[in-house]
Amino acid sequence: MGARFASIHAMTIEQLFNEHYSSLVRYLTRRLGDRDWAEEIAQETFVRALRQGELTSARSWLYAVATNLVRDEMRKDARRRARLEQLVADARALEEDIVPLPVDRGDDNVMARAALEQLTERDREALLMREEGLDYGEIAAALELSIGSVGTTLSRARRRLVEAYETLRAGAGGGSDVAS
Repeated sequence: MGARFASIHAMTIEQLFNEHYSSLVRYLTRRLGDRDWAEEIAQETFVRALRQGELTSARSWLYAVATNLVRDEMRKDARRRARLEQLVADARALEEDIVPLPVDRGDDNVMARAALEQLTERDREALLMREEGLDYGEIAAALELSIGSVGTTLSRARRRLVEAYETLRAGAGGGSDVAS
């Protein structure tokens, strides 16, 4: 009987994986900007789902766990980045001439990503989850918000995203001729 339970559970995880893996990876790729990293986080999310057993709201649970894993990874990454920045600053202090690297600021994707990163974590995650087709209830559950506040959060996030993008675009010499 134990083997039967395991196969039913494995089948449920397989169904869960088949239904949600692609959209979860898309969400994580948009959130992280790196598909390989997104796939690693998604895999860890499904490993945790396998350990969890019963899930009452599977999609919300998956996005909540994935979002928390991203937050954990971002904190680790921030610590590593701070250490790396300190090492770079130390190295630059030893150099006499620092040649700045050219940056292609005209790339809309780069500016859109930079604008998205300027949002608060909750606003960014809400927008990306909505983009993946999560409904207000699922977003509320994943981000621990009331359903009533999801619309306000999304509206505010969209407005701030447009403002950040236009500011970046204007700073890149592109003017502000973006249609509203």
